[in-house]
Amino acid sequence: MSATPAGPLPPGLARRRHLARLVLWWEAVWPALWPTLGVVGLFLILALGGVIQLLPPLLHAGVLAGFALAFGWAIRAAWPAFRSPHRDHAERRLERDSRLAHRPLAALRDRPAVQDPAALALWEAHRERSAAALRALALSWPKPGLARRDRRALRAGLLVALVAALVVARDDAGERLRRAFVPGFTMPAVAMAPVLRIEAWVTPPAYTGAAPIFLDPAGGAVVVPQGSRLQVSLSGGALDASPPELALDDTVVVFRVLDRGSFSIESVLTEGGRLAIRRDGREVVHWLLTVRADTPPAVAFDGTPARAQRGLATRIPWRVEDDWGVHSVQAEIRLTARPSAEPMVIELPLPAGLPRQARGAAQPDLSAHPWAGLDVTLRLVARDGADQEGVSEEATLTLPERSFSHPVAQALIAVRRALSLDPEARTPARAELDRITAAPESFEHDTATFLALRAARHRLVRDRRAGAVPEVQEILWEVALALEEGRADRTARALAAAREQLREAIEQAQRDNQVTDQERADLQRRIEELREAIRRHLEALAERLQRENAEALPFDPQQRLMDQRELDRRTRRMQESSREGRLDDTRRELAELEEMLRALEEGRSARNESPERQRQRQRGQQQMGAVQDMVRRQMDMLDRSHRRADNAERERAQARRTPPPGQRQPQPGQPQAGEQDERTRAEAQQDARTQRALRRALGELMQQYGDLTGEVPEQLGRADRAMSEAGDALREGRDPRDAQGRAIRALTEGSRQMAQQMQRQFGQQPGEGEEEGEGDDMAGNPEQGGQGQDQAQEQGPGRDPLGRRTREAPGAQDNGSDTRVPDEAEMLRTRRLQEELRRRGAERERLPAELDYIDRLLRRF
Repeated sequence: MSATPAGPLPPGLARRRHLARLVLWWEAVWPALWPTLGVVGLFLILALGGVIQLLPPLLHAGVLAGFALAFGWAIRAAWPAFRSPHRDHAERRLERDSRLAHRPLAALRDRPAVQDPAALALWEAHRERSAAALRALALSWPKPGLARRDRRALRAGLLVALVAALVVARDDAGERLRRAFVPGFTMPAVAMAPVLRIEAWVTPPAYTGAAPIFLDPAGGAVVVPQGSRLQVSLSGGALDASPPELALDDTVVVFRVLDRGSFSIESVLTEGGRLAIRRDGREVVHWLLTVRADTPPAVAFDGTPARAQRGLATRIPWRVEDDWGVHSVQAEIRLTARPSAEPMVIELPLPAGLPRQARGAAQPDLSAHPWAGLDVTLRLVARDGADQEGVSEEATLTLPERSFSHPVAQALIAVRRALSLDPEARTPARAELDRITAAPESFEHDTATFLALRAARHRLVRDRRAGAVPEVQEILWEVALALEEGRADRTARALAAAREQLREAIEQAQRDNQVTDQERADLQRRIEELREAIRRHLEALAERLQRENAEALPFDPQQRLMDQRELDRRTRRMQESSREGRLDDTRRELAELEEMLRALEEGRSARNESPERQRQRQRGQQQMGAVQDMVRRQMDMLDRSHRRADNAERERAQARRTPPPGQRQPQPGQPQAGEQDERTRAEAQQDARTQRALRRALGELMQQYGDLTGEVPEQLGRADRAMSEAGDALREGRDPRDAQGRAIRALTEGSRQMAQQMQRQFGQQPGEGEEEGEGDDMAGNPEQGGQGQDQAQEQGPGRDPLGRRTREAPGAQDNGSDTRVPDEAEMLRTRRLQEELRRRGAERERLPAELDYIDRLLRRF
């Protein structure tokens, strides 16, 4: 057979043959090249480690010659491996990796020696079978077999040593290699010394939170906190030199020896000065060190501690600052009449982290403390990370106390207060408890009260521990609280809990998007519990009125008590809507019921108010009405500004369409352009005077409101600034509409803030959804205090967006069948809806159609 190919080879065979030759070449070169690389690696390790440089010159030259001979011998031994493998070898590698038998690649290159047709057909079939076998041609990765030659893995150790030498040499690697190739016949001895390296840094104390300070090796000035730790490392230089010294002014400390040529030292810096490193009598480097002492934190009252404007809390304003951050601030309260008593400590909340400056006002409720109603001395104590203490000046105040109307409760609180002033006065306290328990009719013959008082009495007699007195005081407080609250307050708490549970059940059902039978049964049960809680609360209120000799309440449509029929009607509606899966209607009925309960509580609070408090409430309401009047007048001026701007725009458009002045004929009865401009300017000046007067009135109102409540809403101040800008724009002939719009929005928001402050000032809780920060969603969300309830009324054919029947409704008749008398909850919502409409009407950037609709709604109201 001939070796000449008889036909085309399979595609990709040439590429795979080339890759096989590369694999064979690498498997031959890498084991042969490894001794050469080992010689080079060993030389680099010795050179970078500084070993060769330490040899005498003759020995240094001999080592270089030995490495050169070893390198040449290794290259000569590896040279035959660099020859490229033959094609036949590559094909045999492919056949072996592909597990092909009978050498199909050689069969493809051969051809038959005879031309017999039968032999040719047989040979062609053999070639096709060989070509089919080549479809699974594969090539494995190179396998140099270096592991068989280096069974102890010396190559890995050599690589690790080379990396370590590079790390040790660092920046001196180039210089060390250069010296390794040059024997030191002519090199001076001092040049053989390693380069001197200095690393110095200061670590501030952990409480500062500051990062380490690295000192410049060339010297300089640095400021560090007191108590910082100085660390200096020195290496290199002359090997036979003495250990260096660290000098701080007149204090000298010798470095600690690590090894030959390496030294270190650590020191705590408590004072500054000239810090220097000396070696062999000469100064290597120096720094001018300034140590900043850690000052104690400064803490003070940011105002006068006093009773909070709302409730029985104690307002403690404070401010604190420290150079590195404050860790804690406490308020220490001591009893003025008994300074030796253990102080009461209150932790004041700090911002997150370690603030260097902070301020705030804590409002702890200390009305239940045994010292309530007594004079106390208050001071602030701040601590920093160094456990240094800063103390403020002392302030005196009387802790707020809860007022009790029940005679027995008043007597128990008096006993409790007497024990606070003198814990050893147990005999008078015991006698007073004996007197109270001897007349059980004074506390309605309540067995629990009697047993609690007798237990407190016997504890005062038999328990001589110092801790027995605070325990007795706690018992007296609980008894007095139970007597004072009575049934009405207990039922009020139960009613609030029932309302909250029903609200949570409704929200859970709405989140599931489908009311299950179990949730429907749970809603029915919650509604029944709410109904029973309301009934018990009304009975308790009636008992309280009877106990206070109140025959009946004066009629007030805004504050009347709910009767049983009203209760049954609303709970029946809630049950029906929950049974039918109309959770929005259930929520609406619950909101209306809460409005009526809130009106009831407000009416009861108003009846219990003192005449002076009622006068203050009336003054606040008058001032809120004055703000609403300012909003109306400001809106009138904004309308006139819009009208003047529209007229000016029409005049400019008409001027562009009319001929020049010389060709224009004046129309009879039409005002000239000069007269109209003069009239516009006069109107603007009149509005400027009105704006100035309105701003003056706002300033007086802010002063009066501040005197009344002690706090002026921030939005009123913004309204004052906007009015000032609007007045300046009117006087200068500029467009005042932007400033006037901002003034209207600020007045409206200020009125809302005034209402919330009045509610807090006079003990009224704002309704749900009336918290600060709510925006336009208040009128559309049924959860927002009921203001969206009117929009949630039944809406359908023949009704406007407020649920009222229109005249165009098909089949509408004016027979009064669709009219009902609004109750007090709806009247409350009507007032809130009016306020919301006025606020939105003041936002003149809304669409004109929307503003027109709001104006028409306000005119109907």
